[in-house]
Amino acid sequence: MRDDGLERAIDAAGGIAQLARKIGISQPSVSTWTRVPAQRVVAVETATGVPRNDLRPDLYEQAMPAEPVDPVDAARGQEYALLATLLSAPPSKRLLDQLAALGGDATPLGRAHAALADAAARAVPSQVEREYFDLFVGLGRGELLPYASYYLTGFLNERPLSRLRADLTKLGIERIANNSEPEDHVAILCEIMSGLADGGLDASPDAQRAFFNNHVSPWMGRLFADMEGTGNARFYRAVGALGRTFIEIETEAFTFAN
Repeated sequence: MRDDGLERAIDAAGGIAQLARKIGISQPSVSTWTRVPAQRVVAVETATGVPRNDLRPDLYEQAMPAEPVDPVDAARGQEYALLATLLSAPPSKRLLDQLAALGGDATPLGRAHAALADAAARAVPSQVEREYFDLFVGLGRGELLPYASYYLTGFLNERPLSRLRADLTKLGIERIANNSEPEDHVAILCEIMSGLADGGLDASPDAQRAFFNNHVSPWMGRLFADMEGTGNARFYRAVGALGRTFIEIETEAFTFAN
């Protein structure tokens, strides 16, 4: 039996098929859920408007930090959540309109935001959907394979994935049966980092740094650089530039903190 949060999300999306499409996974995977998986909470919240506290109160109420979240960490969480949303499925017209209103400044991240806003303002939803398909899905496979195992070993479902699964178990993040998407997909890892950054997932600063160093830093910047350098994608080049810039900032910050 589905819990109330999942039922609300399905109703808000207009059905199981629509929810699956909005978050970029297969309908059978969503059909097997009894509650929203921890690594999908941010994507479902973004797609449906149902707050994460309602989707998974066990994670986002009991695990709420005692002190208010630092504004920098809250902003980091939002940045990761944005990347997770853009990498889990092509953006809707509504999201493109919201991105077009992003402001920028003279910092590297501010310039990346401004470039993304410009790309969103020029984007045609159907063309962005085609970009996403060609880059990440394709006929047989996409131009890019956004998985840690592939970038670190040249193959899918290798040891980096098994090490990630062991660390997710330590963090209390469950794998849902019959969910075909491996956990080392870039969108899932960004979603997990969002929860670690904004306090939605209960983990110490040392655990957060270790997770980043072990599962994000060794490869994700290269994926974003490849995305930025692709010749046929206009909108997702801007996403790649934003992701590369943000991961560089995160890497420097974690190195300094260490």
